[in-house]
Amino acid sequence: MRIGVFFGGPSREREISFAGGKTAFEYLDKSLFEPVPVFVDSFGRFIKLEHSLMYSKEIRDFYPAKSNQTDDFKTYIESFPEMAKQPVSREIGVLLSPDQFKDHFDFAFLAMHGPDCEDGAIQGLLEWFKIPYSGPGLMGSAVGIDKILQNEMIALVNNQQKKSWTLRYDQWIPREYSILFTVLKKHLGLPLVIKAPHQGSSIGVAIVKEDSLDAFVAAVNQCFFQVELESKTWKALDAAGKRAYVQRIANLDEGIGFPVVVNGDKIIYHPADLLEQLTNMFVVQDDIIVLSSSNAEDQILLEEFIEGQEFSCGCIQFDNGKPLALPPSEVIKMVDVFDFNAKYKPGASRKRIPVDTTLEKNREIQKVIAEVFQQLGITVCVRIDGFLTPEGTILLHDPNTIPGMSPTSFIFKQMAEIGLSVTQALTYFIRQSIRERIRLGKDTWNLRHLLESLDEKITAEKNVVKPVKGILFDASDEHYALARQTYGKLFADGVYKPVPVLHGTDGKYYQLPNPFMFKEYIVDVEGLISQGRHPLLTETAQKAKSITDFFAGEIDDQIHVFNNVEAIELIRDWVVI
Repeated sequence: MRIGVFFGGPSREREISFAGGKTAFEYLDKSLFEPVPVFVDSFGRFIKLEHSLMYSKEIRDFYPAKSNQTDDFKTYIESFPEMAKQPVSREIGVLLSPDQFKDHFDFAFLAMHGPDCEDGAIQGLLEWFKIPYSGPGLMGSAVGIDKILQNEMIALVNNQQKKSWTLRYDQWIPREYSILFTVLKKHLGLPLVIKAPHQGSSIGVAIVKEDSLDAFVAAVNQCFFQVELESKTWKALDAAGKRAYVQRIANLDEGIGFPVVVNGDKIIYHPADLLEQLTNMFVVQDDIIVLSSSNAEDQILLEEFIEGQEFSCGCIQFDNGKPLALPPSEVIKMVDVFDFNAKYKPGASRKRIPVDTTLEKNREIQKVIAEVFQQLGITVCVRIDGFLTPEGTILLHDPNTIPGMSPTSFIFKQMAEIGLSVTQALTYFIRQSIRERIRLGKDTWNLRHLLESLDEKITAEKNVVKPVKGILFDASDEHYALARQTYGKLFADGVYKPVPVLHGTDGKYYQLPNPFMFKEYIVDVEGLISQGRHPLLTETAQKAKSITDFFAGEIDDQIHVFNNVEAIELIRDWVVI
């Protein structure tokens, strides 16, 4: 089956989308699927991408082509609006129109995030052209993109009480900043959490910890994706500082992105033009210039700060549509503000499965996650975040209908605990998505035949006896990371059955089950070897047995210990890390 791997798009999360697209492209089961990379640019055009470009570090490295960039600013294609109607270079790929999709792929795997990408827009387009796609349908996607609506609907499901306030842009009036801050402190208290309601990846999230009006104004502006630039601030910068300032505006992980609207009027597309505009404007005026993203939010969400253990919990489905909550992961933050850069910076957080609480409370988290999944009309897969307060209250927020898809993302770590590798999890997403598209009653018989054909191939491939290849690695983080990568690639190639073997610090050799290849550090692995498996993990894996049996077959979830590598007679062929 040809799988169109969709990534990119116009949203601020396009680089995270690129990382997820790479995962699907590299880890799809090559014995079942042929991946076809489809890059969606900022103008909404679909480009069947040259495969070599999938190994670029970031989108800006290949698009727009370097021949189109005339200065040393790093920009995205929207800084060149004239290119929207120009042909795409053959070195980059082939431009596709939606009515051509069926000529190039049979299924669309969506690794896209944010507005237009996981709000039902692309899903509706694909339904119109009868292309089955991954993830929830239109209703679940529409709910999953709106944090304000999510709060209200989650409260209807589980009666949770969380103080919040919605602020419209027309209510954000400079002379009333102080009054508003006073009201919010009284209503919500400090710290104060501020969120852009249609963003993900911690973009447009700010926390006001101190009783500071300046900090509050800056945080609200950040979430409205606008900047109030004072004359004295601009004039204090030297030439290099001014260039760096407009470059930061273009960087989606720290800036508001281009195009920008100056004082609600003039649209600027390129950093060089913004540099010139600001220089000229501050010659004739000494007040504040407001820079706003052309895709600014019109309202923001303000919430009380929740003290407690933060967790993230995935939920998938059985074949009959019933939900299965995966083991929740506790997020242990190592930084004060968990923004975009902190979220994707190594060492900024640790993950622990399950949450460090009682077995009963972990079960309760799974129960409310499954209820919200079902009642909000979400299908196939979701990741829902939440807090467990010191009083034992569970508060949920931010259902994510297209979770991050790097090999070490929450969803893959949690699916590993029921016995699925990244490759098998991707196969699950595709297969279950086709099942859910059938339930919509559109193109029903074609989809039934597609599902039947895929099920036959999955069953046949699962029953093939593959030669075993051992992956031998030492107890170091570097070797463990390389072993994880090798393990995933062998699964994706579909030729061998990979078996990881750790040479422990105690000198013994440990043949590890699948979940042990999804930890963050080698110390976590060795700790689990000595501690044993948490009962919630065993219990959830047992519940998921019908899923695991279909996609992975009978699995060995035991640790096997040997005094020397020669004693592992099952393995004749080794990759030594």
